[in-house]
Amino acid sequence: MPIPQDVTGEEIDKDVRQELQSLPKTLADDVAKNLVMVARLIDEDPEGAYGYSKVALRLASRVAAVREAAGFAAYANQKYSEALAEFRAARRMTGSVDLWPVMADCERGLGRPEKALDMAGAPEVHKLDKAGQVEMRLVAAGARRDMGQLDAAIVTLQSPELASNSVQPWTARLRYAYADALLAAGRKDEAREWFAKAVEADRDGSTDASDRLAELDGVEFVDALDEDADAEAAESSEKDADGDDS
Repeated sequence: MPIPQDVTGEEIDKDVRQELQSLPKTLADDVAKNLVMVARLIDEDPEGAYGYSKVALRLASRVAAVREAAGFAAYANQKYSEALAEFRAARRMTGSVDLWPVMADCERGLGRPEKALDMAGAPEVHKLDKAGQVEMRLVAAGARRDMGQLDAAIVTLQSPELASNSVQPWTARLRYAYADALLAAGRKDEAREWFAKAVEADRDGSTDASDRLAELDGVEFVDALDEDADAEAAESSEKDADGDDS
C-alpha cells in the first residue's frame, strides 16, 4: 500500500521504535511507516488502517507492537475474533495486562458478555492502572446491558471515579455511559443531570453528550445549509407563482 511522502516512520512512539530495533534497519523503517499509517487512519478510515496493519503484520509478525496495532485495526473494523487473537498474541509476547479491557470487549463483540464479566472479575484487573480499571468497568457495564441487566449496569458504573469532581481522560466517557444507562432504565431526570456533567468533562468532543442533552431538553438543531436551501426553494416557488399570474 502507498505511503505518503510526509510519513517518515519517526512519528511512532519511542517504545515502539525500540521494539523495532530487533529488525534490520530498512525493514524496521518500512514497518514503522505502516504503523504510522494505522494510527493516522484508524479513526477516520478504519478499513485503510486495517490494510496497513496487514502489511506491517506480514513484515514483522513477531513484534508485539505490530500485533497490538493489528488488533486495534481489526477491532475498529468489528473483526472481533481476529482482534482478540492479535491481542492475545501481543499479551503473550509482553506479559502485560494493558489489553485486558479491550480483549474483554472483543468477547462482548462476539456475543459472549458472560465471558467479558468473567474477565472483569479476574486477578488481571487489579494489575491495571486507573485508566485500565475504569475501562474495564465500562466494558463490564456494557456486558450487563447486553444481558438486559440495566440496574446491574448502573450499579457497576457507580464508583469513586464517577463521583469525583476532578476531570481525568476517562471522566467524560464514564459519565456518559452512566447517563445512557440511566436513560435506558427510564430515569430521565437523572440521565439529564449526568449528560450535563459529561458535557462539562468532554473537553475534546469524544462523546456526543451535548447532542444527547439537547435532545432531552427538546432542542432541535437545524442545519444552516438546509435552511438556505429551503429559503431558495421558497423564493423560486414564489417567482414561479408570479410568472404564472402574469
